[in-house]
Amino acid sequence: MADISRVLIIGWDGAGNFAQAADTPNLDRLVRSGVSGFDVQTAMPTISAQCWGSLLHGVEPDRHGLTNEIASRELFRDDSPYPSIFRAVREAEPDAKLASFSAWYPINHGIVEDSLGVHKVSMKDRDLALAAADYIRGNPDVRLMFVQFDLPDTAGHKSGYNTPEQYEAIGETDGYTGYILKAVEETGLLADSLIIVVSDHGGGGVNPRGHGSDHPLDRTIFWVAAGPGIEPGSTLPGGVTIADTAAVAVRALGVDAPSSWQAKLPDGLFG
Repeated sequence: MADISRVLIIGWDGAGNFAQAADTPNLDRLVRSGVSGFDVQTAMPTISAQCWGSLLHGVEPDRHGLTNEIASRELFRDDSPYPSIFRAVREAEPDAKLASFSAWYPINHGIVEDSLGVHKVSMKDRDLALAAADYIRGNPDVRLMFVQFDLPDTAGHKSGYNTPEQYEAIGETDGYTGYILKAVEETGLLADSLIIVVSDHGGGGVNPRGHGSDHPLDRTIFWVAAGPGIEPGSTLPGGVTIADTAAVAVRALGVDAPSSWQAKLPDGLFG
């Protein structure tokens, strides 16, 4: 596998696999240059804390125990048997530069551990994108960076999921993602970066303006990755879940996955 110097995970909250119907030139470019899947399954229940918790901690919600309410009011335990990808990297590389930018505050408050020295920023989507891009320009040695945009979920709750109004919000989020990709390119980091763009859940399966069920519209998400060792234009194998993102991230950085994780590396991902 080719050397990867950093992993950047960009999350589009509530976008499900609806990006296929939206105008997303930046995501489309990553699809062409990397691997993609639009039938990846997220965690149950299909709620943000449970799903982002599974992505970041490599296990199902019945293990990490996160809910929106818990993540809003409590810090994630430093001694949990289910460490986040940030803790896995920190323990392997004590001096690694780590960053989490989140439009939805509970991620930085109660999902990412508070004692790891992770650079955390929480603000609205556009400002978040600009701040994340500036951080990349000033910190090209960052090892692991997570960015979460909230706009698609906000639009889904307001106007309905899988609707023209949500497609517009997804397109706007693609534009914000473009700010970050431009910063990666301008700083010469593209050649040795693994970039993952993923959603946490969809919506509209049972409630047109809600989510949480096991309906395919709620549970099916997209997952795209591009970088060293990834075959351009390839398709993910079946059976990939949101939790597997954790295994991909640490494998790319050469860090051992915690034995407690359920996350698995998708077959043939890095060739």
